[in-house]
Amino acid sequence: MKNNRRNTLKTLLAACAVALGATLLVNAKEAPPKKYTLKTCIVTDNKLGSMGKTYRFVYKGQEVKLCCKPCLKKFNKNPSTYLAKLNKKK
Repeated sequence: MKNNRRNTLKTLLAACAVALGATLLVNAKEAPPKKYTLKTCIVTDNKLGSMGKTYRFVYKGQEVKLCCKPCLKKFNKNPSTYLAKLNKKK
């Protein structure tokens, strides 16, 4: 009986190790986000930090910085418009 439990435990641990290894490989292949190079908010054109703490996040591989968290709602309504604006300013 102990051998059956031990073998089951070994099998379970091996399966976990394989799953964890696969997860690490997937995460290792993710590229770092593209840097946000502007000194202004992509939504309002306010200077970053002028409205308090800069709100930062990554959207589809692009780092985005906003002058404040409320700008996120505006960004989420039409992200492609704001990302196009970012690409024009580069």
